Amino acid sequence: MFPKLKEIPKEYQVTPLKQKTWLLDGKLVEWKGPFQTVHSAVYVEDKNTSLPYELGSYPLLSGEASLTALDAAMKAYELGRGEWPTMSVKDRIKHLQGFVKRMKEKRDEVVNWLMWEIGKNLGDSRKEFDRTIDYIVDTIDAYKNLDRESSRLRKEGGIYAQIRRGPLGVVLCMGPYNYPLNETFTTLIPALLMGNAVIFKPAKLGVLMISPLLEAFRDSFPKGVINIIYGSGQETVGPLMASGKIDVLAFIGSSNSANAIKKLHPKPNRLRSVLGLDAKNPGIVLPDADIDIAVEECVTGSLSFNGQRCTALKILFVHDKVIDQFISKFKAKVEALKSGMPWEDKVQLTPLPEPQKPAYLKGLIDDAISKGAKVINHDGGKIEHSYVNPAILYPVNSSMRVYHEEQFGPVVPIVSYHKISEPIKYITESNFGQQVSIFGTDKNEIAKLVDPLVNEVCRVNINSQCQRGPDVFPFNGRKDSAEGTLSVSDALRVFSIRTMVAMKDNDVNRDLLTQILEERKSNFLSTDFIL
Repeated sequence: MFPKLKEIPKEYQVTPLKQKTWLLDGKLVEWKGPFQTVHSAVYVEDKNTSLPYELGSYPLLSGEASLTALDAAMKAYELGRGEWPTMSVKDRIKHLQGFVKRMKEKRDEVVNWLMWEIGKNLGDSRKEFDRTIDYIVDTIDAYKNLDRESSRLRKEGGIYAQIRRGPLGVVLCMGPYNYPLNETFTTLIPALLMGNAVIFKPAKLGVLMISPLLEAFRDSFPKGVINIIYGSGQETVGPLMASGKIDVLAFIGSSNSANAIKKLHPKPNRLRSVLGLDAKNPGIVLPDADIDIAVEECVTGSLSFNGQRCTALKILFVHDKVIDQFISKFKAKVEALKSGMPWEDKVQLTPLPEPQKPAYLKGLIDDAISKGAKVINHDGGKIEHSYVNPAILYPVNSSMRVYHEEQFGPVVPIVSYHKISEPIKYITESNFGQQVSIFGTDKNEIAKLVDPLVNEVCRVNINSQCQRGPDVFPFNGRKDSAEGTLSVSDALRVFSIRTMVAMKDNDVNRDLLTQILEERKSNFLSTDFIL
């Protein structure tokens, strides 16, 4: 399956990169300590042996180094008195617009690194980059609207007040490996735009793709406003949290990791958390469903990017009246998916970036088989180095690990049910509450399901797969699936707090306020309207 180096198109080949610098206090500082070697999800054949392609390395910073980044961020924020948090909305927007311009110039480089580092196919890698640009632009527009709503004085009960949103302080931002650009920037960008200072630690995979953007980050913001650290979480994140000086934790990953990180902070009431966590989103196929639509959406929902999405459909409940028809068509669709290298045309199944993931998935499959399930598709679960062929497991029941665990890979468990109470019970008892997909055509049955399900999960998808977008819609979860809401407008709110300036209505205060407004003495007390 894996290619020789000479077989890879030249435009998609990469030169190994030793990332020697990290961004600290407005400077790219060379690291003199140890480095972490980076291997690709792609294996390359050489002399009849396939080995993971070595992509380069990045710094393994010490805890002491990470604390210097904290010092830089705190100095830039300066207890809210720094240049960035007190800067006008208009000027902060200019900095972000400058960054977007620089970022666009690096599109091809970033896309190539996405393919090589995490195995994301070319089309989806381009989509992730372009969607991230769109997200930044939309966030800027949303910030303008938010500021316009705040650009007037209110008078209530003899009190004049101006209410705006202010920054929270120093934000520690960590994103996931499956969307190391887009998901990370959905927290990083609004945190910056609202006037916070940020320490950004890239995900465990997809690290080198940040390298082409380092200079843009350095040149687009005042020094110390954005600092980028590398290394193990235990070594770098531990000291940051233990300092008690982090004001906001923005983290997308597992709930266990989030809980462990939060516990390190000695002042829990000071810490605000914005978390995107685990999910085990079910798909429910009703007896009156349009099977072709259900199959199409469930294949895409469960196996897009090899199932490595928090919003993926991770377990399918299919009514026993239509189970045979559904499985027959689902199996045919899955077996028709094209596998290959990320840059190949129309490829849909690619190598997995986590070295330990193939063995983990095999464990899930073996456990299910030992308890009565079968792999029903051709070559299901077959492993070749970092590539795992999708495995459709049926019949699955509650005794199996895959029924409960979030597999985050190309394994699709299918459960046959007779009463709708069975999948509803699953959702109710689950530790997760992100989304659900319902497939059916009976308006009465759909309506009857929607009303209780919206109180169990945060998005009910009708005749469509679970997904995050469009980004203007709220993205959140109940239980262990999330903390805080992310969307273009919601993210601006979760990384800020409402603050106000108030004064009694009297001659002295009216005169004072008029002079401040007319002479533009304050960025907060301002009625300027941003176009």
